[in-house]
Amino acid sequence: MKRFFTSESVTEGHPDKVCDQISDAILDAILLDDPFGRVAVETIVATGMAVVVGEVTTTTYVDIQKIIRNVIRDIGYTKSEYGFDDKTVAVLMSIHEQSPDIKQGVDVEGAGDQGIMFGFACDETPELMPMPITLAQKLALKLSEVRKNGMLPYLRPDGKTQITVEYDDGKVTRVDTVLISAQHDAGVSQAQIKKDLWENVVLTTIPQELLDSEVKYYVNPTGSFEIGGPAGDSGLTGRKIIVDTYGGYAKHGGGCFSGKDPTKVDRSASYAARYAAKNIVAAGLAKRCEIELSYAIGMAEPLSIWVDTDGTGIVPDDVLSEIVKKEFDFRPASIIRDLDLRKPTYRKVAAYGHFGRSDLDLSWERIDRVDSLKAAAKQL
Repeated sequence: MKRFFTSESVTEGHPDKVCDQISDAILDAILLDDPFGRVAVETIVATGMAVVVGEVTTTTYVDIQKIIRNVIRDIGYTKSEYGFDDKTVAVLMSIHEQSPDIKQGVDVEGAGDQGIMFGFACDETPELMPMPITLAQKLALKLSEVRKNGMLPYLRPDGKTQITVEYDDGKVTRVDTVLISAQHDAGVSQAQIKKDLWENVVLTTIPQELLDSEVKYYVNPTGSFEIGGPAGDSGLTGRKIIVDTYGGYAKHGGGCFSGKDPTKVDRSASYAARYAAKNIVAAGLAKRCEIELSYAIGMAEPLSIWVDTDGTGIVPDDVLSEIVKKEFDFRPASIIRDLDLRKPTYRKVAAYGHFGRSDLDLSWERIDRVDSLKAAAKQL
């Protein structure tokens, strides 16, 4: 049976992603000197303005205004004509210490909040990610690459990608639709943009065997995309959570990742669940695997651990759940230790996805538990 699934991504210049990167850059700067710093910051951007709010408890000092301007510059908002640039942006801040009610739970190595978190993996791609989000993320990354390296100098930082993949009996057969919205300078024809993006972004990113003569291809469907970034739309940290994870192909928990230190299980437990699910699929114990974890504030042990292989597991899901409970320690302090999450590595995942990043060496993407999982399964 044929079916179609669509996922989207955005470039680092998208207003929401600008915010995610600023929030995570602040987190990284604090963790660099104070690995035990407590951070929960959110950013808002709009025309000519960036606002940072939240909670920070740390022994170090960071120049938040300088960090904000550096991130905006690195992304490429460097011209006043963009309506938002690193030199003239107004910066407002409202930051206070972590609530003592939260602190008392985290101090005893409990979860920083209640919540549900999901991790997922499947065998559709070498990254063990769903094909639609994998292609959408790679297209978005390529769109920024050809802008920054000067190949297509008329492109501006904002952009979106969207991919529809056709499945037949659960297997990827082809790409049905490619949609790209790319911010650009005035005076560039849509025909030129469409041709350039096909040759330099689509054909260099999507495997040739997935493209056929019937693929549908759209670029800037309104006919123009000159006004973009924070001048075109406001941005907010955590508003692209589906882009951050599995493109809607799998579930997402209740919280975002960016701007939160790893004592926040919204982030750390989601990474741990992905780590476990990926190793299960890599070990051949299932073709797809979704893991849910739930927590209560101040409590270390998860309230529940749920495993669903959608009927693809070589052992029943309840048995696999017991294996997961024995092989992985999902207490927040243990997750932080095992995945080395106090390192300042977060800004680089604040755009183009937190999972399936073959371009980065991420601890939660490693498949180093395959042998122990196989051994555990054999002992049943």
